[in-house]
This record gives sequence, C-alpha cells and structure tokens, in this order.
Amino acid sequence: MNKGNKLYSIFLNKCPRCQTGNFFAVNNPYDLKRFDQMNAQCLCCGERFEREPGYYTGALYVSYAYYVALVVLIVGLTPPVFRLARLTWINFFVSFDPNKPTHCP
Repeated sequence: MNKGNKLYSIFLNKCPRCQTGNFFAVNNPYDLKRFDQMNAQCLCCGERFEREPGYYTGALYVSYAYYVALVVLIVGLTPPVFRLARLTWINFFVSFDPNKPTHCP
C-alpha cells in the first residue's frame, strides 16, 4: 500500500489528510486501556479528528458490516477449519514413522 490510498490510512492508523500522523493515540489495538483514545488532531498537519457530536455514529454501521462479513467468512471456513482441527489433533498423538510399511504407492 502506498500513501495516497485510503486503505493506507485505514489499515496503518494514519491521518486521512497527510497520511503521516497517527489517528489513534496508540497503534496497538490490544492495549485495552487506551485502544479507543484518538488524538484530537493530527500532530503533523493539524487536521482535526474531533468533529461535531454524533459524527462517529456512522462508524457503528461500518462496524456492523465488518462483523457481518466476518461471520460469513467464519461460516465459509467451517469445512477447512474442521479438517485442520482434526488433522492437528491426531498429529499431537501420532508421530511420523518412515519405517512403517505402507500399502500405498
């Protein structure tokens, strides 16, 4: 991804205007004490991130769409994950034996 692409800003936590400064105060979304803290403005170009009250309500709809897509993805991945889990489980208990006779070519 290159600067100038909206996905660059979205996935790398960058200001949508200059794509240099950070939008959120911390990059780590798993810093549960601060994951939701936004910078009031871009430290590089000064773009204000705090807008009028209710501005980010639309983000709830975007979040909902992402979750619906994830559920569809999870449902679609059920067969390969099922097989992966079974194969992983049996491999915990059965080791490869190069000397075991086989009837397959």
